[in-house]
Amino acid sequence: MIKRILFLASLLLVVSCNTAKPVVQTTKPKPKTNETANKPKVIRKPHIRVEPENPPVMAQKQEPIIVKQEVLEATTRVKVTKEIVLAYINKFKEVAKSNMTQYGIPSSIILAQGILESGAGTGPLSIEGNNHFGIKCHKEWNGKTIKHDDDSAQECFRKYDQPMESYKDHALFLTSRPWYAGLFKLNKDDYKGWAKGLRSAGYATDPKYPEKLIGIIERYQLGQYDAEVLGHNYTSMASINLVASNAAEYQVAQGDTLYSISKKFNLTIEELKRKNNMSDNAISIGQNLRVQ
Repeated sequence: MIKRILFLASLLLVVSCNTAKPVVQTTKPKPKTNETANKPKVIRKPHIRVEPENPPVMAQKQEPIIVKQEVLEATTRVKVTKEIVLAYINKFKEVAKSNMTQYGIPSSIILAQGILESGAGTGPLSIEGNNHFGIKCHKEWNGKTIKHDDDSAQECFRKYDQPMESYKDHALFLTSRPWYAGLFKLNKDDYKGWAKGLRSAGYATDPKYPEKLIGIIERYQLGQYDAEVLGHNYTSMASINLVASNAAEYQVAQGDTLYSISKKFNLTIEELKRKNNMSDNAISIGQNLRVQ
């Protein structure tokens, strides 16, 4: 009995010893992981301001471009630029020279009348009727016609198929009427005599018609085409005006008018009259006028 008790006591002792030993873990624990370790590292680049090679320039306020115009008034009243007039001259100078050779009318007068009467090709008569010289129908005309307001409302004017027909008819019109016969006795390059003679013979009713023609001829150097036909040397009005513009006074010559003198010295008629204490437009040959 005692032996049995001792056996049981020994057995209990062994069992209690076994349970007191620490438990050994046989699997390796998972290492702690940093959650952010697997995230891609963002590298922030420093902000560098890049200046453009050509920095923008603030737009400046542009001044309006002023195109100088002149008024041409005969059968129509139009405003044209110098470029329009020069283009017209370039287009019709050869036919004007040809008519001068054939009919004896100065090419300068032909071109000046064409520019003035047609508005350098921009007036309604020239556009709609190819009429470049403002020639009315008259009783002998059997061709096409066009109506236009002139001295009276809706007057009858000649109409042509081509501008060249108008240039030829202008030459025939002047050579076939006896009241223009005196013009053909003038020197071939006397454009001033022709301008005044056309007005006196009744071609136009405008009292300033001669001044307008002379002004156009001298501004655009149309006398050079007369010189080409006649085989003469030509001195440009620009050279003449350069010498004249340096003088304080100008002596009135034959054929001069206040209008033509004012154009030579880049003055208005009123300025010229004011400089010389003039109350009207009357001038005389040999008179000295202040122009500075």
